[in-house]
Amino acid sequence: MTAAVLPFVTLAFVLGLLLSAWRLLRGPSLPDRILALDTLYVNALALLVLFGIAFDTKLYFEAALVIGLLGFVGTVALARFVLRGDIVEPR
Repeated sequence: MTAAVLPFVTLAFVLGLLLSAWRLLRGPSLPDRILALDTLYVNALALLVLFGIAFDTKLYFEAALVIGLLGFVGTVALARFVLRGDIVEPR
C-alpha cells in the first residue's frame, strides 16, 4: 500500500517545493518571501521523511531533524531582523 501511494505523495511535495521556490523568487514583499522560505524548508523536510520511508533507512529522518532545527532558527532570526533591523541585541 505504501509503495503505491509514495510516488504520488512525493510528486505533490515536489510541486509544493517548486511553487514555494517560485514565491520566494517572485514574492511581492519581504513577509511573503519569509513565508515562502519557511514553506520551502518544511517541504524539503517532508521529502526527506518520504525518502526515509521509501528507502527504509534512519539517515533521512536524522537529516530531517537537522533541517527542521535549522529552518526554525533561520525563520526566527529572519523575523527578528525584519522587526528590529538587527539579529543580536546590543549591550
